Amino acid sequence: MEAPPPPPPDPQFVLRGTQSAVHALHFYGGAQGQGRPLLLSGSLSGLVHIWSLQTRRAVTILDGHRGQCVTWLQTLPQGHQLLSQGRDLKLCLWDLAEGRNTVMDSVHLESVGFCRGSVLAGGQQHWTLAVPGRGSDEVQILEMPSKTSVCTLKPEADAKPGMPMCLELWQADSSPRPLLLAGYEDGSVVLWDVSERKVCSRIACHTEPVIGLDFDSQKARGVSGSAEKALAVWSLDEQQALQVCGTHKLTNPGISDVKIRPDHKILATAGWDHRVRVFHWRTMKPLAVLAFHSAAVHCVAFAADGLLAAGSKDQRISVWSLYPRT
Repeated sequence: MEAPPPPPPDPQFVLRGTQSAVHALHFYGGAQGQGRPLLLSGSLSGLVHIWSLQTRRAVTILDGHRGQCVTWLQTLPQGHQLLSQGRDLKLCLWDLAEGRNTVMDSVHLESVGFCRGSVLAGGQQHWTLAVPGRGSDEVQILEMPSKTSVCTLKPEADAKPGMPMCLELWQADSSPRPLLLAGYEDGSVVLWDVSERKVCSRIACHTEPVIGLDFDSQKARGVSGSAEKALAVWSLDEQQALQVCGTHKLTNPGISDVKIRPDHKILATAGWDHRVRVFHWRTMKPLAVLAFHSAAVHCVAFAADGLLAAGSKDQRISVWSLYPRT
């Protein structure tokens, strides 16, 4: 008989002190030779906590969203700058250099939905930002930091995909043209050519709104989760056509977030059922069910060194060391 799998480990440690549900996580720094990264968390109360993983305490608290939920956090590759998106219809650009924690600039958002933004680094301190647009089905593309509007991506009149729910800007190695993957309210995933403002491909992945997606540009493969009991895995061919590769049934419905580890070996999902599930990315074999939290898990994040963090409605952040990078 085949031996049963070993029980999943306990968290390496747990961060407490947000005093409200955790809705966004992002690791900052910690690349080769830089020591341990910092962990940024965004909470329902509108605060961003910057955690030291050495002392396991918050070293800084940023308050820029007037008590409204922080839904997305992203640092910029150009240096010590942080983007935070809140339900106050504001996206703040923070300067974190040399211990500073000031808002340098902000972008007014047109949509109050839960759709998180996405960034794509450019050259000479420029970057592209995708955010939900003014129309309920629109995505706005901005050139930053000038906040110049590049275009608005609006589906054809007969498409009716509903609201964009999650966004991922990326660039193929073979082309400088920015592309956008968007998950919509009708359960579809759409690939946009941003320069041409046109849909390259559209696939029906889910019967419920797509709540989270991640894309592996090396393997040209992506994964998405929704309110239903399944993950969808899909691929992109050289003609920029999306294809559903398969679905992976889940025990319980509802995925809030899904992330592929930077080394493309494993992925993690944040579940409404209080659990974090870990899968082998190439085979989608289930590897672990992390049943630590006592309420819905809203977000997951991987560090460059492979550390996994999960944030929950139970106001705790669990940090895990699983399947160390080789």
